[in-house]
Amino acid sequence: MVDALLQAAPWWAWAGFHAFVFLMLALDLGVFNRRVHAPTMREAGIWSAVWIGLALLFNGLIFQAGGTQKGLEWFTGYVLEKSLSVDNLFVFVLVFRSFQVDLRHQHRVLFWGVFGALVMRAAMILAGTALLNRFEWMMYVFGGFLVYTGLKMLLVEEAEADPTQNPLVRAFRRFVPYDETGGHERFWSVRQGRRFATPMLVVLITIEVTDLVFAVDSIPAVLAVSRDPFVVYTSNIFAIMGLRSLYFLLAKMMDRFHRLKTGLAVVLAFVGVKMCIAEWVKIPVQYSLLVIAAILAGSVVASLAWPLEQDGPE
Repeated sequence: MVDALLQAAPWWAWAGFHAFVFLMLALDLGVFNRRVHAPTMREAGIWSAVWIGLALLFNGLIFQAGGTQKGLEWFTGYVLEKSLSVDNLFVFVLVFRSFQVDLRHQHRVLFWGVFGALVMRAAMILAGTALLNRFEWMMYVFGGFLVYTGLKMLLVEEAEADPTQNPLVRAFRRFVPYDETGGHERFWSVRQGRRFATPMLVVLITIEVTDLVFAVDSIPAVLAVSRDPFVVYTSNIFAIMGLRSLYFLLAKMMDRFHRLKTGLAVVLAFVGVKMCIAEWVKIPVQYSLLVIAAILAGSVVASLAWPLEQDGPE
């Protein structure tokens, strides 16, 4: 596995990328967001622009070092993961509402949620690329799963689940000493010499589980664009790193993009079909990018053109 990673990129590229990521995380929590506060729309907008700008600069390096094909694969993977992550934001809103987390405490939860996502995504991407490279038939398994997921999202109306009743959350509360009144300022509280988990820790676990569920869909989708672990991993991480700022930017406007879920379902189905027919029909990455962008743009335009209030009674 190490040989496969070093074939994709030299060791200093892997080390340099992770050094950059951890430096940005340290600056984020230790400097720019050291004081607990609710990010303003302006602050969220600036940070979103910073992360997108950094992603495009890194993409430029990929174009220069790896050529046009690798550069297009990276950008398509980034757009795909960023778009699928937006669906994750809808669930974040539901989680924070269910646990009644104040806006000023949400940033810290999302920060540690991103940190955990880095580890989980790395493991899943490495496993996914290893499986595809070793067992070519796994491409049909991944592709079929994406088509199934897309059709399910498109055709089955799922009721909003209560995150507080998640089996993992209920098991955690049952087996770990839990302080219901611990608040959302820290993950652990100490009473009479004993450590208790606070609601903040339960929220973090719920966010991590949510990200893991979404990664099961998004990572196979990105692997349909590229088999290069460096391209898939770095594009995935850049999309996740900017997710917190995007959340605070869009949190109050989520209801306006009610048709985006339909667009994401179509995108997943398209990518799944692309994987399944890849042996016979090669769809160039630039055409895939155009199709994905057109579907997402169409769903956003449809959301704005036909607001939820005009959809009629359910």
